[in-house]
Amino acid sequence: MDEEVTEGPVEIPITGELDLHTFRPREVKDLQACREKGLREVRVVHGKGIGNLRRTVHAILDRLPYVESYSLAHEFQGSWGATMVWLRPLEADQSTD
Repeated sequence: MDEEVTEGPVEIPITGELDLHTFRPREVKDLQACREKGLREVRVVHGKGIGNLRRTVHAILDRLPYVESYSLAHEFQGSWGATMVWLRPLEADQSTD
């Protein structure tokens, strides 16, 4: 069987979840794409571990101007293995121009 191999970037669907088990922590900065799709709430899964990745994610979120707020997820959303992020709407950017 011949398998078709495509070159170039692979398009990943934009959903309300970013699982850092398959992405690098710095890709948290790409939450802007979620805003552009109209998503205001995103769950970032960083795992529980010893907390280094969680601290890195929170430090990045602290620097993003379009992050309205964030907190550790509720128990049914992943508890301290995930962070819920609330994004400012795109309209908020236009009102400050």
